[in-house]
Amino acid sequence: MIMKESGAKESVVLARLERGIRRIGVLSDTHVPVRAPYLPPELFSRLQGVDLILHAGDLVDETVLFELASVAPVEAVAGNMDPLHLEKRLKRRKLLQGGGLKIGLIHGDGMRRAARQRAEEAFRDFQPQVIVFGHTHQPLCVYSGKTLLFNPGSCVDPRGAGGPSYGILHLDSAGITGEIIFL
Repeated sequence: MIMKESGAKESVVLARLERGIRRIGVLSDTHVPVRAPYLPPELFSRLQGVDLILHAGDLVDETVLFELASVAPVEAVAGNMDPLHLEKRLKRRKLLQGGGLKIGLIHGDGMRRAARQRAEEAFRDFQPQVIVFGHTHQPLCVYSGKTLLFNPGSCVDPRGAGGPSYGILHLDSAGITGEIIFL
């Protein structure tokens, strides 16, 4: 189902979150095979046991989706480096909903403002508990009001201190917490 918010230029694709999701692996900016020939092998062992994987764009090649799907179901959006056929298939913005939880998923690229601001603006009317975005290749896990802003960084092309990274979102009765993990 596609939903158009008032005055929006881009539509938001709605996706259902399955029951029982407790751990979500989060990736962005993998750029395979342009910036790395493949995903780091240790990433797959570290993602074992997640219930879902989110990818916030710039996959570059859809084989990344197939490889990640061998670990857990995958929801992804397209980024500015993804080919047109992937953008048509994945779309640019998704709102995942289920069990009272809402997660916004977007790459975050654009002409004005920082990626964080663009991500927040993209889902302002939906009031999600979490907004996952990428584009900067720099990990971020902070609250803006009641919304967790989560950027996993890049597991193949990090920018800034810390090195290659990905993230895990933990869901429990107390809410959602985010964890940035360095490879």
